[in-house]
Amino acid sequence: MQDKTQEIKEIIEEDIWGTILDFLNLGFHIPAGEGYIHLTIGLLLLLIVAFLVTSLLMKWLRKFLTRKMENEDKLKFISVFKFIKYVVYMVVILLTMNAAGINVTVILTASAALFVGLGLALQELFQDIIGGIMIIIDKSLHVGDIVEVDGKVGKVFEIKLRTTRAITRDDKVIIIPNHKFISDIVYNYTQNHRTTRESVKVGVAYGSDVELVSDLLIESVVEQQGVLKNPKPFVLFEDFGDSALLFSVQFFTNESFRDPRIKSDIRFKIDKKFRENNVTIPFPQRDVHLFQQKS
Repeated sequence: MQDKTQEIKEIIEEDIWGTILDFLNLGFHIPAGEGYIHLTIGLLLLLIVAFLVTSLLMKWLRKFLTRKMENEDKLKFISVFKFIKYVVYMVVILLTMNAAGINVTVILTASAALFVGLGLALQELFQDIIGGIMIIIDKSLHVGDIVEVDGKVGKVFEIKLRTTRAITRDDKVIIIPNHKFISDIVYNYTQNHRTTRESVKVGVAYGSDVELVSDLLIESVVEQQGVLKNPKPFVLFEDFGDSALLFSVQFFTNESFRDPRIKSDIRFKIDKKFRENNVTIPFPQRDVHLFQQKS
């Protein structure tokens, strides 16, 4: 019984397994310096299996990390994982070349300067992609948000992995690199809620009835479409200016994007009511003193 078992074991090890090893070792064995470069069927199969495993692993990892995201956000991560997959492919190829007997150190050394230059050139691109990932993950920006970047106000209508697109108040599209949302100061008017507080400032002549001015300002705002009734608007007596008493009327609106037009309409109403009630908006005044030198 033991002899038969030993005989079967020898057949498997020498005949079957040996035949498989011989098949896998078929290929080219090229002398290179003190060793050989082995380009065999086994190496090719190993490379194919590594590619398949890497592809399946990256696909599973993407689904696992994006499982709680909305479908639109999931699609944005496809390009990121494709890039990572290609990097892993490159590593697998280098490891396979090293296993074949090719000195990859020479290749890496020769391409080091290229990689450094490429990294510097793509530095801002990577920052944009990281910014896009952070926006998608922490939900710090949504479609419909009103943001102010570099003095430009726009309503976001598209968030991509590298850039965010918004339409400005004059119907122009502004393309914002995503790294600005993590490196610069960005005002998000509607981050917490849709309601924002706005103001219109005006100066009146010294000696004006300040109570009347306050009432007229409130009336001008209350009559304006787009201004909320609650919270109620209010007036601030801001300062005693050089040429005028300075007031501001504060109001709340859900239409921050239309803010300039709303403020313009309020100014028209203020001007009309001031004229009807003989309230003067003064222009800047300066006293000029002339001194004549005696000869």
